[in-house]
Amino acid sequence: MSEEKRFLVIGAHPDDADLMFGGTALKAVRKGCKVKFISTTNGDAGHYSETRENLAIRRDSEAQEVVIRSGIEAYEILDNHDGELIPSLENRKKIITRIRVFQPDVVISHRLYDYHADHRATAQLVQDSAYLVMVPLICPDVPVPEKEPIYMFSHDFFKSPAPFSPAIAVDIDNVLADKIQLLDCHVSQFYEWLPYIDGNLNEVPGNKEDRVKWLAGERLAYYRDQAAAAGELCLAMKHAETFELSEYGRKPKDDELTQIFHF
Repeated sequence: MSEEKRFLVIGAHPDDADLMFGGTALKAVRKGCKVKFISTTNGDAGHYSETRENLAIRRDSEAQEVVIRSGIEAYEILDNHDGELIPSLENRKKIITRIRVFQPDVVISHRLYDYHADHRATAQLVQDSAYLVMVPLICPDVPVPEKEPIYMFSHDFFKSPAPFSPAIAVDIDNVLADKIQLLDCHVSQFYEWLPYIDGNLNEVPGNKEDRVKWLAGERLAYYRDQAAAAGELCLAMKHAETFELSEYGRKPKDDELTQIFHF
């Protein structure tokens, strides 16, 4: 199987794709694969003091820094307000078009049940697009891809209506520092908004080196927990990004997922 696979990661906000797939993206790019991140909203609500206009500009700039640090193809931010995303026909067409143009082997997004309305709406948009991507008379100006993508979900710990069930795990132990550097791009979120909403803004260090160490301490436990929760898929892994197979889209053959995610 060819090394050059194509991964499209569709998150609700500029930083979601990094959280879901950042370590895997780094490994994939270094193997010659193509990776693109999309945010379905411009992230203009996640702050305690910025105006929405200024925050949208900041978050776009932060996302473009991720492109520089990671080597991914692009980080595209769609023109929808944070906290106001709906799975409309217009937004569905945007997703269908972008999947067709990029022609990914794998599309990854949120699951349909999640604490955030934008996450749920993004998941709905991707799932609603999965079949229609291959229907030529839908968005007829953009040709359907030669091969139908595989659709997958990123990890979460929600249990209802069904717990996350990983089909593949990616060992990110050897790219942890670089993954944290991708999250570090999102200054407005990881050093300002999220500490504020979590009530620990006063704990964020003032200098960059200490901030990055603090960020690692805040975030890496989630990937240790993913590895632990995946059981036999992660026997030799301390930190992992794990992904569940959607029932929609192309069904991978036998060990195809293992080959696609062989980094």
